[in-house]
Formats: sequence, structure tokens, C-alpha cells
Amino acid sequence: MNEHNGAEHDGDHDGARGERRNDESIRVVIADDERLVRMGLRVVIDAEPDLTVVGEASDGAEVIPLVRQLRPDVVLMDVRMPGIDGIRATEQLVGGMAEPPRILVVTTFEHDDHVYDALRAGAAGFLLKRARAEEMVQAVRLVARGDSLLFPAAVRELALRHGAGTRRAADPDRRPIGRLTEREGQVLRLMATGLNNGEIARELVVSQETVKTHVGSVLAKLGARDRTQAVIAAYESGFVLPG
Repeated sequence: MNEHNGAEHDGDHDGARGERRNDESIRVVIADDERLVRMGLRVVIDAEPDLTVVGEASDGAEVIPLVRQLRPDVVLMDVRMPGIDGIRATEQLVGGMAEPPRILVVTTFEHDDHVYDALRAGAAGFLLKRARAEEMVQAVRLVARGDSLLFPAAVRELALRHGAGTRRAADPDRRPIGRLTEREGQVLRLMATGLNNGEIARELVVSQETVKTHVGSVLAKLGARDRTQAVIAAYESGFVLPG
């Protein structure tokens, strides 16, 4: 997960949640229609001293009230479920809660078109069901502290398949992009390639603190909760072309 074209993340905590105290356990809800998958994820997560599974749901209709009741930090959300699927559940949680949990989509295939829709809906990233146990727990920790879990190559391909970047310049979704300064635009393009703050700083020959400031400004201007949402907005508006 640390390969340059693999999952992108850094320790700068650009998201809204910020640092977590060491004495706090990360609360996790698992939503998957397959019982064996839920059991496997629970075993992996509960084996970690800083992670706790507080609830399980077998479909999106169950996970929404469960999350409202339990207030977890992270939801592991299967993207394909009967009734309300992971995409609609993500939309309702992100759009309907003042402080929604960080949602990590769990999928069988990295090129599943539903993954892109879930990211557009507000998911912080995605994780493959075949990922190793250590990758899964690291992913939960990353998104819980406000980082994004982004696989740049996979997201580019999904964006291309979804026709991202073909919208007209007059599309309202493009307007926030136009408020970015030239430097902020450079930072956003580098974010889309999967570079973290330190790598962007080296690329632009500026300090990491300066990059962190630019990233925060980009997120604020785009109304993005995290880097994943900013990159999706860049693709959707045509500011970054997936091809």
C-alpha cells in the first residue's frame, strides 16, 4: 500500500477529524451482506488494541440507523448490498449527519464502477476484500485520523470510464475550481497523481507547511471533506483529465 501508484496517504491530517488521542479506541461499524465477510473483518479489527467493532449491518437500510445510534469513527461499507446499497447509504450518511463517520468502501474488484460512485458520494477511499490484515487495519487508522486512502491509478481509470472531464466548462460543478489560485491548482493536480504533502513540497520546491496550507485552501474552496473528494472534483470538472 505504500507504492507510489498504490494507496496515497500522508500524516498531515488535512481532513476534519484531526489527531486522535492514544487512549481512544477507534470505533468501527461493518456493513456487508455476507456474514462470513463480516466475521472475517471483525476478527481482523478486534485483534488490534486500538480498534473496536461496535456494530454490524447486513445492508444499507440497517447501517444508517445503526451509525446514527452508535456514532462510529469509521464504517467499512460494502458497495454492493441488497435494498439500499453502499452508495446510497454513503450519500445519506455524509449528507444527513453533522459529523458523519469516515466511510471506507470495501470491494471485491478495484475497477468496480460502483466504487467511483461511492467516492463521489463522499467515501474517504476504498479497500479490496483480498487485502492483507495489516493493510486493512492500517487503512482504518488512516481514515479515522483524517487521511484519505486513494489509489490514483485505479481512480483515474474509473474516472475515465465514467466520462469524467467531458462536462461543459459552464457546468456549475466547475465553478469552485475556478476560484483556485495558480499554485493551488498545481497542488491539486499533484494530489491527483497520488503525491503526499512532502512529495508535493519537493516537486514545487516549497516547504511542507506551505503545501499543507495550500491543501487546506483547496479543500475549503472546493467544499471537499478530504483529498479524495478534492481529486474527484478535479476529475468531474475536467480540471484534471483522467486520460
